Amino acid sequence: MEFNKIISVTGKPGLYQVVSQSKNAIIVEALADKKRIAITSTQNVSLLENIAIYTYEEDKPLLEIFKTMFEKTAGTKAISHKENAKKLTAFFAEVLPNYDDERVYASNIKKVIQWFNLLVDAEMDFSKVEATTEETEKE
Repeated sequence: MEFNKIISVTGKPGLYQVVSQSKNAIIVEALADKKRIAITSTQNVSLLENIAIYTYEEDKPLLEIFKTMFEKTAGTKAISHKENAKKLTAFFAEVLPNYDDERVYASNIKKVIQWFNLLVDAEMDFSKVEATTEETEKE
């Protein structure tokens, strides 16, 4: 499984892996139940590798946060995304201590933790995932 092919689709729960492309849509497979669906160009899609979290210095890519969470949890799932906001923010502050708490809401933290747990369930090994695109082109 490649991190640069994992997407989130607005209005649909969970995460999806891009499997194929057709003329009018992309074919994706849900990480949770492996069902395949077609996503048309009218639906909003976000590549996880393009998402970053606000910090007081610079924005942190989601992949870096996931790697830190993976190390902190020793490769197991993090706390449940259904915990109360205080527990979620306390856990997130341990992972990313300098996140901008005025621009990163509890709902954002909840989603990041939920995504991380989905990826761990799908057996994503963050210790082997490398950043792609611009960072590899610089080398």
